Amino acid sequence: MREYKLGVVAIGRNEGGRLRRCLESVLPVVPATVYVDSGSDDGSKDMAIEMGAEVLDLDLSRPFTAARARNEGLHRLLLHHPDVDFVQFVDGDCEVVPGWLESARDFLTDHPSYAVVCGRRRERHPERSVYNRLCDEEWNTPIGDTLACGGDAMMRVPALQAIGGYRESLIAGEEPELCVRLRQKGWRIHRLDREMTLHDADMTRFGQWWKRTVRAGHAFAEGAWLHGAPPERHWVRETRRSWLWGAVLPLSILIAIIGLGPWASLLALAYPLQWLRLIRRDGSASSSAFLLLGKFAEAWGAMKFHISRLRGVAGPIIEYK
Repeated sequence: MREYKLGVVAIGRNEGGRLRRCLESVLPVVPATVYVDSGSDDGSKDMAIEMGAEVLDLDLSRPFTAARARNEGLHRLLLHHPDVDFVQFVDGDCEVVPGWLESARDFLTDHPSYAVVCGRRRERHPERSVYNRLCDEEWNTPIGDTLACGGDAMMRVPALQAIGGYRESLIAGEEPELCVRLRQKGWRIHRLDREMTLHDADMTRFGQWWKRTVRAGHAFAEGAWLHGAPPERHWVRETRRSWLWGAVLPLSILIAIIGLGPWASLLALAYPLQWLRLIRRDGSASSSAFLLLGKFAEAWGAMKFHISRLRGVAGPIIEYK
């Protein structure tokens, strides 16, 4: 059987010790590793070079997105290693779990109809803050065939090349959008029931969580704008929920109070009732509260996308670190 070649593309900025752990987890297994740096000033580039990674310094005179960084990283990888068949993308704040690269490569080798394979991403320190724990819960997704992957995933290079790689204009949600286009070409995506990466969100403040959730709302809205038509209906439901709970309902309550008087404020009971429903479904009062509160942040993110779209300008990236 032919031996398939593997490469790694890592991206990051000012990840410091997190980047060291990331590169230590892949370089001994995959020397063909490219690190794409987007303007670090903490010595990350020099550290990566010393560790043996090839470093690509992203040109920041052009708008930066993670999608663009991954595309350029893959281009550099194939320039020096044209025989690479599979590429593991990994964010610089993630450590690849031992054994994952071999398992993922074996899966793609044995299943030629699949373009992407991913696994379990876990938060490194979910106990340090409620925000880290929320990340860990968010990534506890079903195994088996799936519609999309996240930033950490192994992909089949010819499949990526056939659809033109990531959509570089997206400031968030670039991986699910990529998977939409792959599936439209007949490719499949699979999530293995095994650990893949340890992520270090390092979220300790409410403001960080809020910005991250705004970014999610932006991604929902843009994804629905691009692929919301039937039969895909990409992120249409998520966007509608954001609009309903984060914008339409509170505005309707305010108008009702102004027009009908204080009794109309009873409409606001929809929120505690929804919170109780979520607790019954998910079993966690705090997670349900943040899920409901997050609809306001998501609605704001959706508004930011549409405002930028109507103005004809690209929105700036939304960073929470």
